[in-house]
Amino acid sequence: MRHGYEDGPRPTPERDADDTRSLALLMHAAFFLLLGASLARFLLRHPGEARTPWIIGLSIALAVLYVVGPVLGSRPTARSLVWLGGLVVVWMVVVVLAPSFAWCAVPLFYTGLRILPPRAAYALVALLTLLVVAAQLRLAHGFDPNLVLAPPAVAAVATAVFVHMRRQAVRQSGLIDDLLRTRRELAATERREGTLAERQRLSMEIHDTLAQGLSSQQMLLQAADRTWDTDPAAARRHIRTAEGIAERNLAEARRFVHDLAPADLAEGGGLDAALHALAARETAQAQGRLTVRCHIEGAPHTVLPDRTQSALLRIAQGALANVTEHAGATEAALTLTHLDDRTVLDIADNGHGFTPTAGTPGGVRGHGLPAMRARLHQLGGTLTIESAPGEGTVVTATVPVAPTPQDPA
Repeated sequence: MRHGYEDGPRPTPERDADDTRSLALLMHAAFFLLLGASLARFLLRHPGEARTPWIIGLSIALAVLYVVGPVLGSRPTARSLVWLGGLVVVWMVVVVLAPSFAWCAVPLFYTGLRILPPRAAYALVALLTLLVVAAQLRLAHGFDPNLVLAPPAVAAVATAVFVHMRRQAVRQSGLIDDLLRTRRELAATERREGTLAERQRLSMEIHDTLAQGLSSQQMLLQAADRTWDTDPAAARRHIRTAEGIAERNLAEARRFVHDLAPADLAEGGGLDAALHALAARETAQAQGRLTVRCHIEGAPHTVLPDRTQSALLRIAQGALANVTEHAGATEAALTLTHLDDRTVLDIADNGHGFTPTAGTPGGVRGHGLPAMRARLHQLGGTLTIESAPGEGTVVTATVPVAPTPQDPA
């Protein structure tokens, strides 16, 4: 996912801090360069004067005082304000003694703008600019308009650039905060959606396995209870069948804990073998009331993904559970057809049928068909139902299969 800032490195708070440090180092270097150049100019033009030792001493003091500044930080604390005031006073004294030191004011513009509030910083810049103009006029042999206009122009440009950079940094920081907040919100939304999808998947898994198994056990135990006194052998058969379903449900529950794959598929026989096993098990559990047959047509051109095999098996389980509970059928058939571009699973029965537009069979228990549709929707497949009262039902699940690339001739 892309969130802007596509060209070049993305701005971050760390990158902003690096840019600020780079600008500060540049200004520090400019200050010492201007200070050294001004001192060299003075020594070359005024060697051996009485004020020379004072100029050298004040230059050294100014350099030492300037070095202390970065240690105090850029916040307008009492110590930093006292330091800035001392720095400006020492510079003013040097400029009074030697006007050539006036251009050291340019880095001081940056220092004042960085530490002071806006109005105080602008006032300091104006004061320094006036001193620079006065110093330049002292050095001139006559009145020169450039000496009056150039320093204010330089000060205005420096101040405008700094203010613009600061505003840009503030806006950029706001954009970065918005970007980070949006990313956090997006991540939280994706986590919520993933949680809801996983809950829906688990509900479908439980409905198609444990819930259906428990329902079958309940019916078998109720049948055993009714025949306990009149036909003990039949009651024992019902109980043994219920025991087998309980064993199967236990395997499914353990499989949920392991990786949520169907137990039949976990046995390694693939979808074809799992459907045959399902048909045999449903026939045995029905004890003569329902016969389920399984047919496999064609051979898969590619190995079906685990998700596809699991979904088709769960759909078969859910459809047969509906047949057992609602259809009143005596025969059902599972037909798995492997085509070039899709796999089709048909579950047909000869029960009493229903009208599909009237809703799902079974009244309040309408989770089965929506769960099947949800499974197929996740795989890009479709579910169709053909049924009519008294004519049985055919449920068809179709899943697209990616074709295998053909070798070049």
